[in-house]
Amino acid sequence: MSQIYAVLVDGVMYAAWLFLVALGLTLVYGVLKILNMAHGSLYALGAYAGVTLIGPWVAQGGNLYVSYLLLVLAAIVAGGAIGLIMERGILKRFYGQDPVVLLLVTYALFLIMEDAIKLVWGVDPYSVSEPYSFLGNFDLGDLSYPNYNFLIVGVALVAGVGLTAFLKFTRSGRLLRAVIHDREVSQAMGIRVSRYFVVTFMAGAVLAAIGGALTAPTVSVAPGMGVEIVVLTFAVVVIGGLGSLPGAAFGALLVGLVRASAVHYWPQGELFSIYIVMALVLAVRPKGIFAPLEARKI
Repeated sequence: MSQIYAVLVDGVMYAAWLFLVALGLTLVYGVLKILNMAHGSLYALGAYAGVTLIGPWVAQGGNLYVSYLLLVLAAIVAGGAIGLIMERGILKRFYGQDPVVLLLVTYALFLIMEDAIKLVWGVDPYSVSEPYSFLGNFDLGDLSYPNYNFLIVGVALVAGVGLTAFLKFTRSGRLLRAVIHDREVSQAMGIRVSRYFVVTFMAGAVLAAIGGALTAPTVSVAPGMGVEIVVLTFAVVVIGGLGSLPGAAFGALLVGLVRASAVHYWPQGELFSIYIVMALVLAVRPKGIFAPLEARKI
């Protein structure tokens, strides 16, 4: 029984981390219809920006509670700035073209950012673990979990609930939903679609960067860390349905529980199990479980 509880707790914690990163990816696709391959590099950028900002703060004995705010601040600044440059400087020139072209453009941006990160921060790993250990541990039976993981769960819940509330209950959110539904009609009605595009892409970039920044105290921040996360988040949004926020939440929870089950019962198949689930879901629902219905064209 204790192992079942461990699977549930591990799965939820892993799912929260995945959802936080996948949320930005599915938001960008829902509005701009761009499958952003550079999302993993934005995640890595947030991790590097976070350790760069809190490293000196922790080394000088700064308040560790403040370090959590600094992590988020670093992610907002780095993700927002680079997201603005990417969207206004490059992506807007390719709107209206074949989706494959945009996919290749974002893949090129991914490669450029990976090399740019190496040029700025080098290839040596960075590690600042104090914020991770500072909050202590939570005991569940014979197992002990860092309380820092519950912080990530909380941030993921706030991000998901906050974005859902924004889309449903604010004027800007309703206008954004109109853009998602039909950008041409929205533009004809006077909605500044380009403004919503840039704000959405920046928001997606910031969410990816926050995911990276909050992950930074738990791992060694090193080149290539964005590659794995972009593969996992793609699996999440494909399972749930591209552009669907409930789909991203369900996909993250499913992947998290499957991965946790594999870790405890089939360790050698940990990563493989995720792709088994994705293949099974796509065999039944090729566009994902929560994929929106499309109008039938005659």
